[in-house]
Amino acid sequence: MTVLTRARGAAVFLSAVLALGACGSSGEEPAGEQSGTAAKGFSVALTEPDHLTPGNTSSSYSINVLQALFDTLVVIDPSGQPQMRAAESVASEDQKVWTIKIKSGQKFHNGEAVTAESFADAWNAAAYGPNAWANNYYFANVEGYDKLNPEAPEGSEEAPKPETDKLSGLKVVDPATLEVTLTAPFSQFPITLAYTGFAPMPKAALSDPKAYDVKPIGNGPFMIDGDWKRNQLIKVKRFDGYAGPRPAKSASIDFKIYASRDTAYTDLRAGNVDLLQTIPPASASEAKTLLGDRFLATPSGTMDYLGFPVFDKRFENADLRKSISMAIDRQAIVNAVFSGTFKPMSSLVAPLVPGYREGACGEACTYDPAKAKELYTKSGGVTGTLNLYFSNADPSYEQWMTAVANQLKQNLGIADIKFRKIPAADYLSTLREHKQDGPYRNNWVMDYPSPQNYLESMWGEGNRMGWESKEFNELIVQANSADSMEASIPLYQKAEDLALAEMPMMPLWNWQDQAGYSDKITGVKIDAYSPNLDTITVK
Repeated sequence: MTVLTRARGAAVFLSAVLALGACGSSGEEPAGEQSGTAAKGFSVALTEPDHLTPGNTSSSYSINVLQALFDTLVVIDPSGQPQMRAAESVASEDQKVWTIKIKSGQKFHNGEAVTAESFADAWNAAAYGPNAWANNYYFANVEGYDKLNPEAPEGSEEAPKPETDKLSGLKVVDPATLEVTLTAPFSQFPITLAYTGFAPMPKAALSDPKAYDVKPIGNGPFMIDGDWKRNQLIKVKRFDGYAGPRPAKSASIDFKIYASRDTAYTDLRAGNVDLLQTIPPASASEAKTLLGDRFLATPSGTMDYLGFPVFDKRFENADLRKSISMAIDRQAIVNAVFSGTFKPMSSLVAPLVPGYREGACGEACTYDPAKAKELYTKSGGVTGTLNLYFSNADPSYEQWMTAVANQLKQNLGIADIKFRKIPAADYLSTLREHKQDGPYRNNWVMDYPSPQNYLESMWGEGNRMGWESKEFNELIVQANSADSMEASIPLYQKAEDLALAEMPMMPLWNWQDQAGYSDKITGVKIDAYSPNLDTITVK
């Protein structure tokens, strides 16, 4: 068991009951202590989101907007520690049954009170199988999940309709108290609550989910202002009824939607957009010179991988997959495409995650074209066309896929390689539905700093590769049930070793976020966990 306490201003883990105090919001000022009188707004460059319902999107583009619209129960501070936001406390005596106390006085943008039921309703909707929401699997460890997601009978492709739409593990004790019973002890549970998929929803969301998805009603410092203009603009304005710890310092935000980061960067240089959180790596050197102290480089939890459709017999051989990994010169691609700003990776988790090990992958992630060719030939190679999948969301995706294709042609002798460039809005559904018949770009934006977030989410049951490993899943269960976060790390590392040994998906590189902003704004505080748009002031 674990407890989070405060010591010299930092959070430390001790053995006992985990209880996160309400006063732990590092760097946040209570409502009423800031003037919040800014009369102007600013603009942020964005790629078109897929959804704006918190439980139905894992897209980083959507999350950028949702972090302005919603307060989650917990927030991760810049040091990577969980702190309270909408919750007063999150506590457990056995790490299986958790009691969440909700702060009083919080309201949704339509005036409805934020209560324990607001969270229960949102979680039930996300967990209900027929809704097919993207974050459904985040609730798989809550008791009753299987009842909301019955499996299809043998010989049938269609699952039966659930007999209930409520998780039995959620109990609304009173308006301020939500009791959550998990299927097994889970030491990481409080950290997961920082993810936007656990945000609350008002009653209006349940009565008309389609309307809500394009005009969500949140509980954060900003609220939707007008209609979502597809592929053009999402406008939000300051919510004057906000009673949380981070009132907006500006009047509004225009999320200007771009099809290309290069175009967004051109607009930043021209003063047509105020904040670009992802400067194209090829432009990083120029941006640093041009923007000076308005250029921000931050360590990131974001990773790029190359996944294999192991459900396809052509890719079921682990040695074949390893040969492709060894034929890719990660450093050369980082230098050519990302101006050397990203970090070539030999681990499945990002460096800022507890339990990260430099070189965990070993030989299989080391560039060695001679050994790669030998292993490729021995494994039988790839028959037919090798299709490489990526989305059209950013030109750098095709740039590095082109480099990968050239290296595979040169080092392995694969002559027939074609690109499958998928519209960004359709890409994730293509992978989830196993429509890819070749290696594909897989990207992970960290939801919370735990190896579990990477390993279980991407390599666990129902993964995009179609990879199955009973041993891996058992290790994840053991790690999740460990007595503390510290005790879980060696078990997560064993699971990582197993996934690397079979390599259904290979690590490529870790992003280093590079942002830039105009001289019209100040108070820009971007960290690995949040863009902190509420802190920005217009001059």
